[in-house]
Amino acid sequence: MRVISGTLKGRPLKAVPGSGTRPTTDKVKESIFNMMGPYFEGGTGLDLFAGSGGLGIEALSRGLDSVIFVDRDQKAFQTVKANLKDCDLLDQSEVYRNEATRALKAILKREIVFDYIFLDPPYKQQKLQQLLEFIDEHKLLNESGFVMCEHGSEITLEDRVGSLKKLREETYGIIRISIFSREND
Repeated sequence: MRVISGTLKGRPLKAVPGSGTRPTTDKVKESIFNMMGPYFEGGTGLDLFAGSGGLGIEALSRGLDSVIFVDRDQKAFQTVKANLKDCDLLDQSEVYRNEATRALKAILKREIVFDYIFLDPPYKQQKLQQLLEFIDEHKLLNESGFVMCEHGSEITLEDRVGSLKKLREETYGIIRISIFSREND
């Protein structure tokens, strides 16, 4: 695992020990950022099922100002912190060990709105529809922002979730990527 582009291109990243997480492959990661960027002029991000932190770190490398990383697994939490330290990104990030819905409720209290939200939950525990509904209902995404959902290819997310509209969907073997943005009134 490595950072594939930007200021940290080529930097190795540690994987979460064990088989509880599934890192996003370089090919899929490159495709995700080509759909959303590929580079950014600032902005804020949320990596909600962070795992090793690969997606959020890639986003920072490509120009985001800051990213909040959340994962409920202790090993993932420790791995994200180690990767951020190794990449000298601790001052541009916050890392929390929390369950996704509880983390979103905590973010809501802080009145944070994101430019980019990365949702890559365990494939067997899909709650993407509910998460998208929560993000939309509480307006956690800026009007020009994007939500990236990584999920199993057997799952098709609805084309619209409130004001969130699916812009693009691509399948890579067993993985499907769905990109949403807010539809302006």
